[in-house]
Amino acid sequence: MRIEHVAIWTKNLEELKDFYVRFFNGNCGEKYINCRKGFESYFIKFEDGSRLELMHSASIPSNKNDTKKQYIGLIHMAFSVGSKEKVDELTEELRYHGYIIVSEPRITGDGYYESCILDLDGNRVEITV
Repeated sequence: MRIEHVAIWTKNLEELKDFYVRFFNGNCGEKYINCRKGFESYFIKFEDGSRLELMHSASIPSNKNDTKKQYIGLIHMAFSVGSKEKVDELTEELRYHGYIIVSEPRITGDGYYESCILDLDGNRVEITV
């Protein structure tokens, strides 16, 4: 068994799509549009076959994601980039482009080498070996 995809609501559909394609090497499928429901989405597929669904509807309220607190529910997604050097490089590239670095590259208490950034909507994204 494997996780097939994770879905995220966004108010910034095109920008968030471009973010995951550009920085995490996602391959984006065609935009799905349901005019009757006012719904649009993209599936972004990654090298290992996992997918991220980005969804937009004007009727969805804004996210109450607070980067200082943790709540019950999904807290982050993690992308493995293959090496410590690539963790460092991608973290610096994202910093250069103005993304918020929540935690600098480091070895965590459970032995992972990772950093954590926020995407455009404030979703936490871990970058791991």
